[in-house]
Amino acid sequence: MAVRVFIVGVGLISPLGAGFAPNRAALEQGRTGIAPLSLFATPHRAPLPVGEVRDLPRDDGLPRTHVLAGLAAAEALRGARQQPDAVVLGAVTGGMPVTEVLLKDGVGDPRRYRHHANGSVAEYVAGEIGCTGTVLTVSTACSSGTAALKLALEMLRSGRSACALAGGVDALCRMTYYGFNALQLVDPEGARPLDRSRRGMTVAEGAALLLLVACEEPPDHALAELLGAGLSCDAYHPAAPRPDGSGACRAMRDALSDAGVAPSGIDYVHLHGTGTIDNDLAEARALHDLFGERMPHLSSTKGATGHALGAAGALGAAISVMSIGAGLIPASSGCRVPDPEMNLHPVAAPLTAKVDTVLSNAFGFGGNNAALVMGRPGQLPPRREVRRREDNFTILGSACLTGAGNASATLERLREGKPVRGLMPPESMAANLPPRDLRRLKRLSRAVQSLAIAAHGDAAAPAAIASVFFGTGWGPLSEMHDFLVKLFESNEQFTSPTDFVGAVHNAAAGQVAIRFGAQGPNVTMTGGDYSFEQALMGAVLLPPDSGACCLLIAADEDHQVLSRRFDPSAALSDAPSDGGAAFCLGRGRTGRGPRLFPAFLRYAHGDPHAVHAMVEALGGKAAIEARYGAVFAGIPLAQREIGRRQLDGFLLLAGFTGGVVDYRRWTGEYAAASAVAACCAARFVAEGSVPILPGRSSAGPLHGKGILLVGLGDFVTAVGVLP
Repeated sequence: MAVRVFIVGVGLISPLGAGFAPNRAALEQGRTGIAPLSLFATPHRAPLPVGEVRDLPRDDGLPRTHVLAGLAAAEALRGARQQPDAVVLGAVTGGMPVTEVLLKDGVGDPRRYRHHANGSVAEYVAGEIGCTGTVLTVSTACSSGTAALKLALEMLRSGRSACALAGGVDALCRMTYYGFNALQLVDPEGARPLDRSRRGMTVAEGAALLLLVACEEPPDHALAELLGAGLSCDAYHPAAPRPDGSGACRAMRDALSDAGVAPSGIDYVHLHGTGTIDNDLAEARALHDLFGERMPHLSSTKGATGHALGAAGALGAAISVMSIGAGLIPASSGCRVPDPEMNLHPVAAPLTAKVDTVLSNAFGFGGNNAALVMGRPGQLPPRREVRRREDNFTILGSACLTGAGNASATLERLREGKPVRGLMPPESMAANLPPRDLRRLKRLSRAVQSLAIAAHGDAAAPAAIASVFFGTGWGPLSEMHDFLVKLFESNEQFTSPTDFVGAVHNAAAGQVAIRFGAQGPNVTMTGGDYSFEQALMGAVLLPPDSGACCLLIAADEDHQVLSRRFDPSAALSDAPSDGGAAFCLGRGRTGRGPRLFPAFLRYAHGDPHAVHAMVEALGGKAAIEARYGAVFAGIPLAQREIGRRQLDGFLLLAGFTGGVVDYRRWTGEYAAASAVAACCAARFVAEGSVPILPGRSSAGPLHGKGILLVGLGDFVTAVGVLP
């Protein structure tokens, strides 16, 4: 029987209300939740209309993002018959509502920034619900929530999860409020999607989480079935959509193909429909390409809720579930006279109709397009059986940047037994970049571009790049800092739109896609010290088609002001460090290079059984001994005590007697250190031996075996590099 994925719970918090039922009532009545901002003062002008969640419970020190996510999770799990073994969350702002206030006040205590990380929201939810399984954080701008649902869908189909909580969340903050206004993308009268007089979007906040279960037949409590999803990238511009809508159309076609549904089978399209001139027009062109003359009912609800950024696609999914269950097609709020150039006829008032199948869209900065197809439970026959794909990739090319320089300089220094800690030399980051990029890109984006070019060039026969997977613990700190400094120095009057676009976590991955013309999935994962491992998991869940390649990149920059406040390990380190690595990967066994694969990933905070579970997942003592000649252990400095205990437990349970390398002692302390360790491990596996490394007393041959990278601390992870 085919594995099918059903939605059995929904948690929904939006400006229309706190809960699924209040939101349904508001949409049935055609009400709007948009009103002038009251959350913080705007010193130089009247507050613009926003989608603000009113009367949100306060928790001292806990950002609004976390509070919203916690409320949505509680509702989604109310009455649940099964607890989630995975959490997959899309987010953009993370802890910014608190962080920006602390920075404005000059607070330097790192403990006050403990909720800043984007990944901290998913970890908070996992902790609240007691989930110690796979926890992933997706940050693909305004498509984050939908991309999270696609990843969760593939986890369930492949048997990696039996029950997952997935969706998106974002909160209003100065960064997004002033950032979109600086781009002149905000409508001062409130969003009017598809209207001929529209002038822009309305920034909003909210959370929507869906409880998903894998079954062969519909459970009796199923609300809807998640039939399929598609992801694509425009590879066109950092902030503007491809004008012809071809990227958006590709995501919708892929979602329909994945679901086994023809365009004629769609009853309703929940549009992305932001109200910006270019986005609405591009989406309209995509719809005409897809549906032709037979256009289904369609509407955008962002005139009622505003645009909740990383939560927007998840809100659309929740509203789609509502449409199927209640036969409700919401009005396209704010659209009074449809733009004749679009030749669309959005639903003008709430409509009651039988809805069996819904297509829901979400598009974001970096050209990230995502679409979902949902249906009435059991309405359609089971799709073809989905078999678990190969977990491994062949490394066709690789590159790294460290305090020593590029990969050659890094390996040379390591073979001398010297550490490669320190800051990436500017000349190493600039080596592969044209002057134009050096002028317009800041530190992290330069590093990522340089790594991608070097890894692709290192491949013996460079192939077309279909997709990009990027992991970053902290994102572009330089752009974020510069944006906020300009904002605060002008008393919240002026700031840089360029820095705002560059400050989103997925900006660098979008730039890589543009460079290589990569129009497949473009996914950024941001899980702190385990972002590389999460990005690798994303690549396995969404592999390129046979014959195509993907780029896997992880990098983080050191920032003299922010790193010591955000990263507790960097705060404890005696020397600032940063770096990253990139891999050009072919699906399965496609060449002679070493293989790379994720073997284990678990949120282990408070879980005493995580290490034992990892040993079991690796096949036990015999399998570990047979496959691996060395272990590279990654223990973040701030988690060294628990990490050492976990490592001792692993070595005891696995009976491992080979060489053990504590690699952060020579990489330095930064989130992407595991990617650098993986790049070095791949080179050593290809050579067949490990040299004397800092912190290791002896060198030795691998005897045809591989290297196992284990990550320890709040997460327990394992990544295999095999010959």
